[in-house]
Amino acid sequence: MSQGIKKIVIAGGGTAGWMSAALLSKAFGATKEIVLVESDEIASVGVGEATVPPLQLFHEFLEVDERDFMRSVDATFKLGIAFENWREPGHTYMHAFGHFGKDSWHCRFFNYWLAAAKDKGSADFEKYCLEFVAAQQNKFNILPNRRVQYAYHLDAGKYAVYLRRYSEAHGVTRVEGKIDAVSLNQNNGHISALQLQSGQRVEGDLFIDCTGFRALLIEGALHTGYEDWSHWLPCDSAYAVQSDLPGEIPPYTRSIANHAGWQWRIPLQSRRGNGHVFSSAFTTDQAALDLMLDSLDAKPINEPRLIRFKTGARRKQWHKNCVALGLSSGFLEPLESTSIHLVQRNLMRLIQWFPAQGINAAEVDEFNRQAREDTEAIRDFIIMHYKVHNRRDSDFWRHCGDMDVPDDLSHRIKLFKSSAKVFKRSYELFGEESWIQVFLGQGLMPKSYHPFVDTIPRDVLYQTLSELETSIRQQVSEMPSHGEFLARYCRPQS
Repeated sequence: MSQGIKKIVIAGGGTAGWMSAALLSKAFGATKEIVLVESDEIASVGVGEATVPPLQLFHEFLEVDERDFMRSVDATFKLGIAFENWREPGHTYMHAFGHFGKDSWHCRFFNYWLAAAKDKGSADFEKYCLEFVAAQQNKFNILPNRRVQYAYHLDAGKYAVYLRRYSEAHGVTRVEGKIDAVSLNQNNGHISALQLQSGQRVEGDLFIDCTGFRALLIEGALHTGYEDWSHWLPCDSAYAVQSDLPGEIPPYTRSIANHAGWQWRIPLQSRRGNGHVFSSAFTTDQAALDLMLDSLDAKPINEPRLIRFKTGARRKQWHKNCVALGLSSGFLEPLESTSIHLVQRNLMRLIQWFPAQGINAAEVDEFNRQAREDTEAIRDFIIMHYKVHNRRDSDFWRHCGDMDVPDDLSHRIKLFKSSAKVFKRSYELFGEESWIQVFLGQGLMPKSYHPFVDTIPRDVLYQTLSELETSIRQQVSEMPSHGEFLARYCRPQS
């Protein structure tokens, strides 16, 4: 039996590194020595400022106070993402986080709506979702029993600082320094230590690679390999800049498509994050920068930063005694705000599959299988935004509309188009209502609906839909504005 893991070394800080330190220290307490190595001279990418609802579960596990967290990281609430110009120029829809209507055991609510929409010509599916209606009116409230599904917009740099305080209070040791070399065990090829430029040597039993795109451990030392997905996700560059925050604070992210990519707008309490994700094959850096700056409606407060990336994933996210998290494990562009979620998922998985007596090949293989399923499911959901649309107005969109897609995604598209059927596998982040919203928003309307709907008298169906719509409008009318709620909820304690 091999020696148990006693010391965990995290290479790199930023969001991924300090999330790792926080969760591992909470899970294992004093039973494991946890060391994080980072250098103040190396800046994290840190442009991802939007999240998805499961981050609440991460915070519940850490037992952090939501109000304290939000004050510390300049956070606002997020009810969904508004997609502008994606189906076609001038069209907007929202991918909201909430539930829609009421399902029956026979079929999803969507089928009832679809029957009514076909009868009457058109109708807005979104109006049967509390979160969508609230976002549309800039309203927000926290209701009992998680009746409002929400995530956060946050300052990634401040979030790392917040998690660092938490981690150090739970026994994590931070070591300042740049990694100069990675030492390998000559017998089994495992990582034995990190050699710092200062001459310090940091030994460990399990290493977490959070070194970003550099992937110094998982790739630089272990040569794990990378699977390139840029043939499905052609954007390879992004500019990011912060600006003043004009007017109201909307409780949603904006994603605005253009001729060669898309722009994000993410509202925090005191500023806004802006960015432009684009394909260098279809536009120039200068044109992309000009478009982003020209579209700002507020003064920029820092210099724009250019980030290059290649969408894809490591062939193994756990290799030998190294687990890659965050950008070192791969990159899916931030269209659906999933980067932090993938860190969280793999951290939880690492704890669940943590090797009791040292590295076990069967456990590593299962970790990698599950991690790959998670990543590929999110990948396909993002690809769908580029594949399904009505745009033929630029080379970029013609290329995306004509490209082949993974077989599983192709199957989902055909299934929805023919029969309005969608499904969610147990491990997938995005549920059936997410697929429905984006399919509809991108312009895909099913040819038929579930036959059970036709057993219900149409006057009963219309009355039920009307009552649902009225109930949601009434609930939203009683909510405060997002700005008012934030000011009260995040007020510093006296």
